[in-house]
Amino acid sequence: MDKYDVAVIGAGVTGCAVAMYLCRSEVSVIVLEKEEDVCSGTSKANSGIVHAGYDARPGTLKARMNVRGSKLIEELSETLDFPYRNNGSLVLCFDEAGMPRLKELYDRGIKNGVDGIEILTGEQVRQKESAVSDEVIAALWAPTAGIVCPFGMTAAFAENAAANGAQFRFLEEVTGIVRDGEGGFVIRTDRGEFFARNVVNAAGVYADRFHNMMRSQKISITPRRGEYVLLDKQAGDLVSSTVFQLPGPYGKGVLVTPTVHGNLLVGPNAEDIEDKEDTTTTSEGMEDIKTKALRSVPGIPYNLTITSFAGLRAHGQDYDFILGEAEENPGFFEAAAISSPGLSSAPAIGEYIAGLVVSRNGYKPKTDYIGTRKGFTDVSRLSAEERSRLIREHPEYGRIVCRCENVTEGQILEAIRRTPGARSLDGIKRRVRQGMGRCQSGFCTPAAMKILSDELGIPMEKITKNRPGSELLRGDTDGVS
Repeated sequence: MDKYDVAVIGAGVTGCAVAMYLCRSEVSVIVLEKEEDVCSGTSKANSGIVHAGYDARPGTLKARMNVRGSKLIEELSETLDFPYRNNGSLVLCFDEAGMPRLKELYDRGIKNGVDGIEILTGEQVRQKESAVSDEVIAALWAPTAGIVCPFGMTAAFAENAAANGAQFRFLEEVTGIVRDGEGGFVIRTDRGEFFARNVVNAAGVYADRFHNMMRSQKISITPRRGEYVLLDKQAGDLVSSTVFQLPGPYGKGVLVTPTVHGNLLVGPNAEDIEDKEDTTTTSEGMEDIKTKALRSVPGIPYNLTITSFAGLRAHGQDYDFILGEAEENPGFFEAAAISSPGLSSAPAIGEYIAGLVVSRNGYKPKTDYIGTRKGFTDVSRLSAEERSRLIREHPEYGRIVCRCENVTEGQILEAIRRTPGARSLDGIKRRVRQGMGRCQSGFCTPAAMKILSDELGIPMEKITKNRPGSELLRGDTDGVS
């Protein structure tokens, strides 16, 4: 049986952040993920917002992790080279009845230690964002808020963890955890068993399953589905800040925001469901978020919509995150019920949980820790001189595969060859944006499949969109694949 100091369950942004911070110490780490890649659950389908921290209730773990996480993301985007932009956020108020709630958010932000927040008049808001509705009478401005690429950030955390010794096992679902006589845990999966002295539960919407195996006080995590509309880059400069409405009982409401890649994103709604895999979109949901967003920004050009999607948030029974070590099962640590602002809080949660594990076990700092990472090559952002030099040295970077996003064969090969690397079309898409553009992979899929097939040494019929069962081809037609 393979033995590790720590087993992390879940390779979403939280699990990868935990692994990354653990690997700053002399610790053997394995990350177990039931899907085929990192960032395959909640982490892949969210707003990409780095919240400033004014919404969380003062004194909660959410408040603490959000504010700390927001600062860490900006720092890590430099050292680990992933897309991030500090664009600020506005929370819009449309009438006098909403002003007490706006003031409450401001007061929370002050108590939580959010820098630079202020309440603007409607006129000041429109000077900052001319597309915002004339109905707006005031807004909370938070200059420390930002936007990030969730895929890029998660991949960066995973790659940094791997560079410092973490092992990743994909398509390996944890089915049980039992105490071991050696003072650790035997982790049973659908493919075997592992021994780990410590376990970190970072399983997203499935975190309640492992919590309830190991703790006497049971919890239930409800998948809260949020639907989104993504618009073409032609609409990407409609607003420069992230524009919220005053939050309601189900969260922060429908937002309008640019993305770090130049698109415009609208959403989400919020619906509690039972199925932890149900990421379908609905016509009713789409109409709901479109209508609500128009109140904030009346001129949204929905004719430029290129796709819609939905994600699930891990909504716990109580308000706060569940973070820490189980008293009745020492060595079992949790990062559970990580709902919004989970993405913003992820690096702080990783830092916190890793700190608890290291402190409990007395692990020493790693003397040869690798603290930097080079991001994926983006040929479209290089100068003409840089591009020419790169293509002379590596001609594959001169062969465009995805015309919408100007993604080259070299970039796709890079996505596959990284550790952990892409093993599916979605894995490539999340890393280098092949298929993310206007045609939504309508033209570039066959070429990407061929590159995957050649690089992995498997037939085209075995290439998947994501996990096994999502193959695109069934066989030959008239002898031609």
